[in-house]
Amino acid sequence: MGEWNLLQGGGPLTWPLLGLGILSLAFFIERILYLHKIQINVEEFMEGIKNNLRQSRLVEALTLCENEGNKPVSNLIKTALLNHDKDEKRLRGAIQTVAHLEIPLLEKRLMALGVVVKVAPILGLLGTLLSSAEAFRRLQEAGFYANSASFAGDLTHAVVSTVIGLTIAITSHCGRALLRSRVKSLVHDLEWVANAILQQITLADSSLYKKEKAK
Repeated sequence: MGEWNLLQGGGPLTWPLLGLGILSLAFFIERILYLHKIQINVEEFMEGIKNNLRQSRLVEALTLCENEGNKPVSNLIKTALLNHDKDEKRLRGAIQTVAHLEIPLLEKRLMALGVVVKVAPILGLLGTLLSSAEAFRRLQEAGFYANSASFAGDLTHAVVSTVIGLTIAITSHCGRALLRSRVKSLVHDLEWVANAILQQITLADSSLYKKEKAK
């Protein structure tokens, strides 16, 4: 019950701060689940694609991509396979276009978490200042009859919003750092796959693809 009273006395910005914290947590959970969902074993998947291409089985390679669903790595490889008959410049351009579309999706909500990291402590400090101003106003009204214990309690409540703001900022920063690390790993996978599939298609005998296209 004491903790509840402490929150209630934390000032008018305590509840907006808690709402901001819940929003930050929701962003983090949504992103971590999404990044886990789209992650695949890149080396194993790429080896399967290469094996199909070595045997001139383009359709089977495309089927592997389709079976993986809407994932950045499979989308990039599928685009490369669909443009295998283009010259290297156009093939590279198609791959880069997909990468430029996929990377912003990976980085989605990271900016929002960055905003929370910056706004939460400022909002908490503002709440503390407002609560402190109210405490001093009550102290002035009480005059000679002011209760020092009551005033100390008011100041204690005033600090609550700053503590909440800093807590939200720190946890949001840690969550954002973890997400950025996961995104960086996925971007590295995309870059590796892009180079690998480009090299595989470029070095492969073009007659194998022409044969598959003619079927």
